Amino acid sequence: MKRSWLLALLLMACSHAAPPSAAAVASPTTTAAAPDAAVAAFETVRQVLQSPRCVNCHPAGDVPLQGDDSHLHEPLIKRGPEGRGVVGLSCAACHGKQNLPASYGAHTPPGVSTEWRLPPADHKLVFWGLDSKTLCEQIKDPKKNGGKNLAELTHHMTEDALTLWGWKPGYARKPVQITHDQFVQAYKTWADAGMPCAQKTAMNP
Repeated sequence: MKRSWLLALLLMACSHAAPPSAAAVASPTTTAAAPDAAVAAFETVRQVLQSPRCVNCHPAGDVPLQGDDSHLHEPLIKRGPEGRGVVGLSCAACHGKQNLPASYGAHTPPGVSTEWRLPPADHKLVFWGLDSKTLCEQIKDPKKNGGKNLAELTHHMTEDALTLWGWKPGYARKPVQITHDQFVQAYKTWADAGMPCAQKTAMNP
């Protein structure tokens, strides 16, 4: 009789035990989804980086591009060793510290407080014509991004005046179509997950 009573108590205790936590019952795919979400977020980052506002200063050659159609810069200036043009034809000769007023009309040189420039010749950081995987690996590689660590890269990508210009490019230029908030959120999702790169790739238009 005593043994039956003890068994009944044990059964009652088990029936009122707390349910297992969500973490304990989560399927293995719950944690595996994080890299996939980060790779998907990078596609948003890629769309911004391969928009005309960014691509024009990250061309495949040494001549910057311009316009919403990304045609060769006129006049045909060159990158120069520091990315600021060459002697006698520097970027600063036409590009000032801010955009000119709309009253100046279309085709006026844009400007930015940190000075207009391309990446230096020793790390050109080309955006144009790259697939997602190649672009992703290039951006996070200090040997290719100008020696930037995570904090420096994050600042340039999300806060640098030259980068922010893409959303306020001045009269007669289309801003980046993805909002800055969406871009920052996507970038941080990708960065916080360790900057994973896709195995399958997508080319820019």
